This record gives sequence, C-alpha cells and structure tokens, in this order.
Amino acid sequence: MPSPGLSIDAGGSAAYNHLQHHTGTPMDEHVSLIEQLRAGGHRLTPQRRLVLEALQGNEHHMSAEEISRAIAERYPSLRIDHTTVYRTLRWLRDAGLVSETSLGQSHMVYALLSRHHHHHLVCEGCGEVIEADPGLLEPLRRELLQRYRFDARLAHLSIFGLCAGCQG
Repeated sequence: MPSPGLSIDAGGSAAYNHLQHHTGTPMDEHVSLIEQLRAGGHRLTPQRRLVLEALQGNEHHMSAEEISRAIAERYPSLRIDHTTVYRTLRWLRDAGLVSETSLGQSHMVYALLSRHHHHHLVCEGCGEVIEADPGLLEPLRRELLQRYRFDARLAHLSIFGLCAGCQG
C-alpha cells in the first residue's frame, strides 16, 4: 500500500531524495538528459525524473499507462497520477527529448529520441511494424526546406501502408 507521506504530486522532499539516490539507470545517459534540460533552462522536477527514468529503463516505445505502471512497480510507495504522466510526456516532447508516435493503436507511444533513431512502417493489414532508417527521409526534409522554406521535424514518424505479405 502506498505511503500517504510519499506522494510525488505533493512534491515532498523525501520522494525527491529517494529518487536522487536510487535511479539505477545508465548514468551517462541520465546525466546527459539532465544536462540538456538544465542547459535549456528547465527544472527537473521529481515527476519529470520519474518519467525519464521509466523511459530509460525500457528499450521499446511505451504508452503513458506502461510508464505509470513501471513507476508504480519500481517505487510502490510513490504515487504519480496519469494526468501528471501525460503532462510530463507532453513537456518532454516539447523539450525535444521524447518522441510521441502513433503505431496504429488507440494510444500514443513514447521513446527517448536519444535512443530511437528510426521511423516506423506500420502495416494496416496485419499490424506489423518495420523500423526504417531515418536517412531515407533526409532528401524530403531538404526539399521541403529548399522549396517551401519549411524546416520539417522528421525525428520519428510512422508511415502507414501494406507490408509485402499483405499486398496481395
């Protein structure tokens, strides 16, 4: 049962101190993300730290619900509500650290941009997801910039269609 005195939404210092001493994530990546945030003038709140840690602890894309579950499993005495997780994910996306992608499911999935340099080819027939090299879209990005003076952010896209097996 979660301890009422360690609610992450209350911003308690006990929760923050606990996080500082028990991160368990790859230190170089963790420090790099923190430095990026601070260099941009952003505060690293306990909520942001928890969400970043959950993303760092997983090699795959995660839904907000999966992130909430990972936090609850790792820190059963802390509470972080789903609204806070969604708000933090939007903030991390806007800060350029996290991608938000639809893979054809009813929810968005999130991943650290520092780890996931690829695009997704999502089959509308069978649901297969193929990872595609990000360099494939670089000519398109350059053409959009040259022709329309539009600097497209093509960091993490999903392209829907049919895989070889579903084409007929």
